[in-house]
Amino acid sequence: MPSRLAAAFAIALTAIACGGNPPDKEIKQARAAIEAARGAGADQYAKTEYAAAQDALKRSEDAVADRDYRLALNHALDARERAEAAARQAVDGKVIARADADRAVRDLTAALSDARARLKSAESARVAPRILGDLRRAIADADAAVQKARTSIEAGDYAAATALIAEAAVHLRAATHDLEIAQSAPARRRH
Repeated sequence: MPSRLAAAFAIALTAIACGGNPPDKEIKQARAAIEAARGAGADQYAKTEYAAAQDALKRSEDAVADRDYRLALNHALDARERAEAAARQAVDGKVIARADADRAVRDLTAALSDARARLKSAESARVAPRILGDLRRAIADADAAVQKARTSIEAGDYAAATALIAEAAVHLRAATHDLEIAQSAPARRRH
């Protein structure tokens, strides 16, 4: 019995020397804050701060494994603070991403109107059918991209919406540029 008492006393002294008990409550709070930040979109809209929160939590868990509970507590508190900051940044990032996606849709819609007017004008002129066909396809693709982008925006996937619009805009600009070249070519020959 005395040896058991001595062993228990030695374990208690070791725990006291290492800073007491593991900061389980704080680590759980940090995990919950990180999960809430991920739910708010921090993994997409506040990547740096979110990654820092995850790293701080990992350092906290490593410190617990090393029985350095004071360091573990510091890292757990840091992880929670960083996760909360990441969640706030994510909210702001979503607002900006939504505005950017909406603006991209508006810009492409305006470019579509312009392309349709140019197409109508080109159809009455003697523009090569291949050029007209390319522009018609680009207009159809851009129309489809606008619809898909609007669906993505409503679903909260602003990055996908912006990517769809950017790709369609490149093709529409290229087809419109080809039309401009084709329309200006006959005018140069007359001079």
